[in-house]
Amino acid sequence: MIRYRARWVLPISSLAIEDGVVACEDGFFRFGGREKDAPPGDDFELGDSVLLPGLVNAHTHLELTAMRGFLEGLEFEEWIDTLRRSRAAVLDDEALLDSARLGVLEGVEHGITTFADTSASGVTARAMRECGVRGIMYQEVFGPDPATCADAMAELDRRVTELRRDETELVRIGVSPHAPYTVSDDLYRAVATYAVANSLPIAMHIAESDAEQALVCRGSGIFAKWHARRGIAVHPRARSAIALLSDLGAMPPRSLLIHAVNSDLADIRTIVRFGACIAHCPTSNAKFGHGIAPLTAFLEAGIDVGLGSDSVASNNRMDILDEARMAVLSANLRSRSPRALEARRALELATIGGARALGLAHVTGSLEPGRSADLAAFRLDTARANPSRDPEAALVFAMGGSRAFLVSVAGRHLVEQGELTMQPGALHGRVAASGRALHAWRSEQLAGEPLAANRSNPLV
Repeated sequence: MIRYRARWVLPISSLAIEDGVVACEDGFFRFGGREKDAPPGDDFELGDSVLLPGLVNAHTHLELTAMRGFLEGLEFEEWIDTLRRSRAAVLDDEALLDSARLGVLEGVEHGITTFADTSASGVTARAMRECGVRGIMYQEVFGPDPATCADAMAELDRRVTELRRDETELVRIGVSPHAPYTVSDDLYRAVATYAVANSLPIAMHIAESDAEQALVCRGSGIFAKWHARRGIAVHPRARSAIALLSDLGAMPPRSLLIHAVNSDLADIRTIVRFGACIAHCPTSNAKFGHGIAPLTAFLEAGIDVGLGSDSVASNNRMDILDEARMAVLSANLRSRSPRALEARRALELATIGGARALGLAHVTGSLEPGRSADLAAFRLDTARANPSRDPEAALVFAMGGSRAFLVSVAGRHLVEQGELTMQPGALHGRVAASGRALHAWRSEQLAGEPLAANRSNPLV
């Protein structure tokens, strides 16, 4: 039995405990409470720290870590197109794997123990296994042309079958029909049917941007022009993007809806009726100028919501404490009230909320006996956090960007004394080289000497 002793313990499922103890054995939590009630064991002193469940990143793209700072200042549709072409031209699977590895380690350094990753290449499941974290990798599938539906499904089945051979207790496989501008109605139906038949979790980008809304609701806008150029019929498809999924029967129970910025009250009722969940990505939404998702309305409706960083290609950070702060600020801004979302509630979204949204609340997200020993500790004796009598507020408002002092997944320490136990070695150099290659590609594009790109990627 290991007894972690900290100035503050935040079980999340109950109130904060000052001078608390969390006891773990065989990779599971056995006790959380005051020292006088703790079972005997070997003490692990965390000192002036706050100890809480490992953070949950409910949406990211780990394989895009090399693209940090590469796509700045672009309109969303231009960002999408540049990402697609540059990734195909520059980043092979080995480079994407290195990128994903570095993304995982960056997240771990910031206390993230569970990742929900959407991946086009399928390499990120391996990165998560190698780094010892918990997660779901959703294999993306694309195909805006209904004529390609059968081929897209055959390729999806091939990839998923191969990926599931390496599933572990920590890392599972799901599927992700990417978004309405890259997925036909036929493909949405087929992927949803496939997910249910194979008991696979499903995630999808939805109701994210005005350009997407124009395509779905009016059959107009930049995505409609792109489709028309490829000979794909364009017409209004539904009242809203959420309604599209409902109309198609493409929202199985516990579907993870990523972004959901453009959701009205009718959409929220639809989400509740289908039992879907939401990955809220406030920083990415803000950086693109998509708007502020109706978070408080989601929560008041009883929808399970987790926080996602999205990719560092759009956010630049892999930091869920920072997302918790942004969630509070944006909710307050939308509501014009300083009380729209409390710090304690934001921490719930960063832990048990994300676990619920991913269907993992029985495993992780709280410091309850029987849950996996996934935990993170942050030092409070810093200029920004000390002194503090409100550990929730300190974490949310003062400690974004802080490195965790201790991180554990299923009892295995991934960070000790603020340092990764798995050192990245030459990984930083290899990912930096990918970044330089991407910028060189962009320079050639701007100079009018485009590199030959692999046009087989059916993103748009």
